[in-house]
Amino acid sequence: MAQERQNVHNFAAGPSPLPTDVLEIAAASLLNHDGTGMGICELSHRGKEFKQIIEGAEQNLRNLLEIPDNYAVLFSQGGGTGQFSSVVLNVLAARRLQHANTSYDDYKPPKIDYVVTGSWSSKAYAEAQRLCAPPIPGAKPSAEPRIAATSKPSKYTGLPKHDEYEFSEDAAFVYYCENETINGIQFPHDSTSPVSFPFDKVPKDVPIVADYSSSFLSRPIPHLERHAIIYAGAQKNLGPSGTTVIVVRKDLLVDTSEAFALGNVPPTPITMEYKVLADNSSLYNTPPTFPIYVCALVLDKLNKAEKGLLSMEATNRAKADLLYSTLDEAEAKGVVRCVVREKDARSWMNVTFEILGEGKEKAFLDGAEKQGFRQLKGHRSVGGIRASIYNAVTYDSVKALTDYIKAFGN
Repeated sequence: MAQERQNVHNFAAGPSPLPTDVLEIAAASLLNHDGTGMGICELSHRGKEFKQIIEGAEQNLRNLLEIPDNYAVLFSQGGGTGQFSSVVLNVLAARRLQHANTSYDDYKPPKIDYVVTGSWSSKAYAEAQRLCAPPIPGAKPSAEPRIAATSKPSKYTGLPKHDEYEFSEDAAFVYYCENETINGIQFPHDSTSPVSFPFDKVPKDVPIVADYSSSFLSRPIPHLERHAIIYAGAQKNLGPSGTTVIVVRKDLLVDTSEAFALGNVPPTPITMEYKVLADNSSLYNTPPTFPIYVCALVLDKLNKAEKGLLSMEATNRAKADLLYSTLDEAEAKGVVRCVVREKDARSWMNVTFEILGEGKEKAFLDGAEKQGFRQLKGHRSVGGIRASIYNAVTYDSVKALTDYIKAFGN
């Protein structure tokens, strides 16, 4: 039996829910975009109509995040996983060009510092190891990826404390994932928290790279100007899957072919070179036009909202506080167990918990399904329950879920 959209509460971890009014505009535009008589998917990516869309999206993003002029805003393909590679290749190329007068034999492969706090940062680290490995036995590696801090001993149910970090003095870059979707870990923005990201411990001239895929546009980004690269897959808070937003400092827009000719660094596929994307306004090849269009609609909606991201932050804080307080009460009754034990490390976006008791998880999910709660099952690698409460998930949906949790425990 088909269900109406208004009767479903979608807690998917991604692709995530999108605002209904945005989808209604997008649906109409699939047939006739802005009176052109052509659907949005039928327009040339080099035509004036799409140029207006992508330029508007960039400007609204700049306004919302207060992105300085010395950063480029790019729309790419490949998702966050593609950026695991792009970051390494582009930053190492920039690093090699800084030492253009150093010969191949004298060039010292730099270290790359990874903060590993969950599955996605772990995968990013593994990709760096793969890309930086010596091309042939006996050759030098392109770089030496290392773990600067990790919460693996706690099975990614907490975050490292400030005194657990060991950054390299002259690293090519430091990498962290701001929000890990699988275990529900997120760095708090309160710098006084012992598990906040220690920006002050990173050597001044070392670039910082952050994966913001799961929390992008849910609240302002602290210390944005301290980052060299921030990237995010769109499919959480911004739009459909298929496009990735990259905010990159312009000094990293380098000719990677020139760097490759010097030796010591691997070649960069042309669609992954930030300079190529920037020089062509993200239109070097045909981009994912429909996902970018929906992103543009979401950005326009956020930009027009009173107080912009501050308003979104207040709403998301209220949703997270309501759900976590309900879970804490249910845990005290022996009904559930929150996965993330350290409250400061709890994600506002991905709330993970376990239902206690033999057969209780299945009963919880079956009952949730009957009441219109969708996609609550945890990631296949860890199991349990995961309620993702991204921007488009309403407070009312979260309230309905908390009422169900309370009723289930009685």
